[in-house]
Amino acid sequence: IAVRIIQACRDLGIISVAVYSEADREALHAQIADEAVCIGPARAEESYLNMDNIISAALASGCQAIHPGFGFLSENPDFAERTTQAGLAFIGPTAATIRLMGDKSEAKRNAIAAGVPVALGTDGPLRDFDEAISEAERIGYPVMLKAAGGGGKGIRVALSVKDLKDAYDSAAAEAVANFGDGRLYMEKYIHNPRHIEVQILGDSLGNVVHLFERECSVQRRHQKLIEECPSAFVTPELREKMTSAAVALAKRVGYRSAGTIEFLVDNDRNFYFCEMNTRIQVEHPVTEQVTGVDLVCEQLRIAAGEPISFKQEDLVIRGHAIECRINAEDPEHDFRPCPGKTEFLHLPGGPGVRVDTALYPGYEVSPFYDSLVAKVLVHAPTRLEAIRRMRRSLEELVIEGYPTNSALAHLIMHDGEFVRGQYDTSFLDKNLPRLLELARTCDTLTAE
Repeated sequence: IAVRIIQACRDLGIISVAVYSEADREALHAQIADEAVCIGPARAEESYLNMDNIISAALASGCQAIHPGFGFLSENPDFAERTTQAGLAFIGPTAATIRLMGDKSEAKRNAIAAGVPVALGTDGPLRDFDEAISEAERIGYPVMLKAAGGGGKGIRVALSVKDLKDAYDSAAAEAVANFGDGRLYMEKYIHNPRHIEVQILGDSLGNVVHLFERECSVQRRHQKLIEECPSAFVTPELREKMTSAAVALAKRVGYRSAGTIEFLVDNDRNFYFCEMNTRIQVEHPVTEQVTGVDLVCEQLRIAAGEPISFKQEDLVIRGHAIECRINAEDPEHDFRPCPGKTEFLHLPGGPGVRVDTALYPGYEVSPFYDSLVAKVLVHAPTRLEAIRRMRRSLEELVIEGYPTNSALAHLIMHDGEFVRGQYDTSFLDKNLPRLLELARTCDTLTAE
């Protein structure tokens, strides 16, 4: 994401300053920025989560603003507040809005007030495990435990009371590791829903627009693997209801910058508010492909006090876009992260193909951070054409030096349920053993 932001800065004639940890000294974002500043050791707590070091680096470099990207401090209201107190613009919503929408209970109250459907859940963070037991009994199993942060981290499902302790402990531990905040919320778990989100933009003048929906239901452990726009499941009527709800909620909280309102949708197309991500998302390029809007450039303009550069009526969905996240991990061994040196790299190209990556030949993928190394995106007039283009793109993609999940993504592009658009969040759980066996068969045939 740092590379993507630097590219947007260049397009707007803005000088960029990158920060990096000692582990990321050779990272691409540190190489291509106009300036780069080391902010600490490899451990995130001492570098990318160190507010003092980041703000000091910005001030020492003469910066006017900080873009938090995604992950780390991007949804930390204290960081947004300290940034503005230091006289710097925070390229995102206000600290008050982040705090409001980061509090799952407050977010839910505002959703209800805006007329957005919500699922039954706790009215605040759980105080301890004893309260988790009593709340689970009140809500009714199965229940979902959710961290105060977002991005699919710190989420666990408990199907019964015997699952609750393990779910509570592991969700809290993951929340602390990723956000430095172990608070957990609980809500009713909707069985095998579709995960559909709405991209919104708001400016400081009170304008809010939506940029349609993204389908994000191909997931593993609540981590998205494939996203597309538009959703094959969403009807025009459902799209109108969901996007109107998203805009109403964003207006209610005075939202500024890019943000995403996430919904869970059941088989009857009833939708429920899940959470709001008060930042740019990993899958933002899917929306860019079908709307022609550069979301990061819009973020930069909005932070400078400018209005959104277009009206709602200017937007239409043009064609279909799909994104596959490519991670340095081994699907054959429970998706174990596999850092290593990038021995050889060939990226796909041609009409309608985009690759967002920080890889280059010889780059050493670090063991310290997330395993995402590239996003392969395609755009085509129809969904079937986009699927075919993604198949071709993944066949062209070559990353040597460590395992990736690209072969799995390629197989998903051939799966009947996916091709027909008949999938939900249980898709990978149900089909992973079959897909991995098929991958092994394909490898054997290739070797022969």
